[in-house]
Amino acid sequence: MRAKSAAASHVGKIRSNNQDSGYAGAHLFIVADGMGGHAGGDVASALAIKHVTSVDRSFSSVSEAEVALHGALISANAVLAETVFDHSELTGMGTTVSGFVLVGSELAIAHIGDSRIYRLRGGLLTQITSDHTFVQRLVDSGRITVEEAAVHPRRSVLMRVLGDVDATPEIDTMIEHGEPGDRWLLCSDGLSSYVAEDRIAAALALDEDAEAVADRLIRESLDQGAPDNVTVVVVDIDGTGDSAHHPAVTVGSASDPLAIEGEAPRKPLRIPTLLLHPLKATKPDDSHFEPESEEFLDELIIEDGRRAKRRRISLVVVLAVVAALITTAVVAGYQWTQTHYYVGESNGSVAIYRGIQQDLGPIPLSSVYRETTLSVSDLSAINQSAVETTISADNLADAERIVSQLSNDIAD
Repeated sequence: MRAKSAAASHVGKIRSNNQDSGYAGAHLFIVADGMGGHAGGDVASALAIKHVTSVDRSFSSVSEAEVALHGALISANAVLAETVFDHSELTGMGTTVSGFVLVGSELAIAHIGDSRIYRLRGGLLTQITSDHTFVQRLVDSGRITVEEAAVHPRRSVLMRVLGDVDATPEIDTMIEHGEPGDRWLLCSDGLSSYVAEDRIAAALALDEDAEAVADRLIRESLDQGAPDNVTVVVVDIDGTGDSAHHPAVTVGSASDPLAIEGEAPRKPLRIPTLLLHPLKATKPDDSHFEPESEEFLDELIIEDGRRAKRRRISLVVVLAVVAALITTAVVAGYQWTQTHYYVGESNGSVAIYRGIQQDLGPIPLSSVYRETTLSVSDLSAINQSAVETTISADNLADAERIVSQLSNDIAD
């Protein structure tokens, strides 16, 4: 099988530079989302993509491709660490990477971070990779829901990235079987965090080529305000055996010359980078990395528990205040109704009612204040109709006056 692909990237409407990179080649398809501030994220993603493109070639087996892709990412991680060693101003930079190598009908996938790989098959969109984020850990453990994760204050905390922190980062690899008609999407979180999956699925399901779909997905992100860089690679699996050559496409920061190229490297005294983290020479962006240690996870989980407890207490207080306001309003409203009077019929007699001539659902807002000895049947036809439909009074004295007039009507 062959792949027909397209790649697109946009800086977004808020960021000043594009820290994403993407690549669509003959066999390799990959996206990277850099982090580490204005001066580091673009370098990190570009270095990773430029290094990993070495595996864009034919392999005799998908297992061989899986090993090669994993090895290329580990090697790219070492390149990032050495770059920080030579350029201390890049300390703390890192990048997510999600990609696959197509070998026949199978895909060798490698993934680290929170960029994603999706597959659309038979109209059903499936997320193939799992985010290496703190909130995803909470979702996986059942502590929070997917909806809560979307608004969690630590939703941008990454637990795994390529960078200068871990010499042997844990990279997820897997092998997936492809089928003719499959449409694969690789994207940075600039798309997945701001465009709902049903919108992504709808765009991928359109009968358009990969390039048109990639552009449409970029526009979907821009329609949501595009607060982050957004990069997409769309890959269509073609079972026709079409061997037409499609030149490799590189987008984002990897498509530009590296900002550090041509600079004389500096050799500062090397301190273990874990000691340098999280101090950074540049202002960090919204996403940041924290090491995936049990102590750190325990600390975050305890903190999240405290946050959830505060949220529950706040919710209880708000509900109590709302309930008190509603109760006060109901009591005040009921008391107001009891300052009104009207004349009506009760058990065939003329009666003075206290309240208003309405009910609040099953709750009556009036009651008989005094039942007179006047029979409604003794009244004239006009007054009978008036009493039966009730006669409003300004106050109790006015109600007594109305009863007196009705009594005079009988005497006359």
